[in-house]
Amino acid sequence: MYGVTSVVGIEGGYRGFYSRNTVPLTPKLVNDIHKRGGTVLGTSRGGHDTSKIVDSIKDRGINQVYIIGGDGTQKGASVIYEEVRKRGLKCSVVGVPKTIDNDIAVIDKSFGFDTAVEEAQRAIDAAHVEAESAENGIGLVKLMGRNSGFIAMYATLASRDVDCCLIPESPFYLEGKGGLLEFIEKRLKDNGHMVIVVAEGAGQDQIAKSMNFVDTLDASGNKLLLDVGLWLSQKIKDHFKKKHNFPITLKYIDPTYMIRAVRSNASDNVYCSLLAHSALHGAMAGYTGFTVAPVNGRHAYIPFYRITEKQNKVVITDRMWARVLCSTNQPCFLSHEDVENMKHDDDDDEHHHLHNTQLLDGDSPPVKGSSKCNGSREAV
Repeated sequence: MYGVTSVVGIEGGYRGFYSRNTVPLTPKLVNDIHKRGGTVLGTSRGGHDTSKIVDSIKDRGINQVYIIGGDGTQKGASVIYEEVRKRGLKCSVVGVPKTIDNDIAVIDKSFGFDTAVEEAQRAIDAAHVEAESAENGIGLVKLMGRNSGFIAMYATLASRDVDCCLIPESPFYLEGKGGLLEFIEKRLKDNGHMVIVVAEGAGQDQIAKSMNFVDTLDASGNKLLLDVGLWLSQKIKDHFKKKHNFPITLKYIDPTYMIRAVRSNASDNVYCSLLAHSALHGAMAGYTGFTVAPVNGRHAYIPFYRITEKQNKVVITDRMWARVLCSTNQPCFLSHEDVENMKHDDDDDEHHHLHNTQLLDGDSPPVKGSSKCNGSREAV
């Protein structure tokens, strides 16, 4: 419709701008792309040179860059946009939110989340079958969620078979009165079996203490996680070894990368198309430095700085987490003091958000950008 004659793909993530050749993307080549899992262009972690990327954009004569990925990718896109703007290049930089973790701030949902929840439910179903089939059976499922427990939370609500959901945002403790091990014992006595879902980022402080582990980082600067699934499995087994005449059968299921690698479901396919259309129309209208996504049900152009200033996390004093606790009938594993502190933090965040919203929703006109991208305007 817009008369674009050349679309190219960058292979291997950000480093591909200057370390790989571009791939021509024709309608024929991408015809069945939505029927495949993973990424056709490939991906990489960290270690890119922003100056070299922008040099490549300039040398290749690229005037629109669409960057697809999660919170780390969007931060990278923001840095590239700032460099493009500083140099005064005629190039629009647009972000498209794609991550199964759903941890991108401001937006309603990221592309890939619905599919991940659907696939996670299959693993939970398998754990439930295994747990029911044995005396005092425990099915333990580890799901993705480094800092945010959205997949675990929504998969738990969708399944209805989960007895306990553990996420990074909600601390838990094992030993003593009101602890996780006591709860597991009670649930097994009541029901004869149980299913536990744990996000990969849950309980990291406890594991690090028990193993005297020093924090290390990956290529993107993320803290390397210890395996909470294996650690929790061993702790449960050790606890019940001390209980005479209380044998358990524990089955541990770790489908983490299987969940990420499947093809997108119908809901995500529709959502992906809408994101693509909105991103394209925004760039063609002359906007730059934005991520496109629905906010309160309406597609919007959101400035990079609003997307990257913080990470989206489950608010455990909010209604959705209360629904999970109601569904599983698990305790919150928190003291009254912990809950009050979290409410106070949430109130501060809400006040900050409302203040920023007032500034954004004022009557002032859009600010003209300095990047000269076909008369480009900054998203506000």
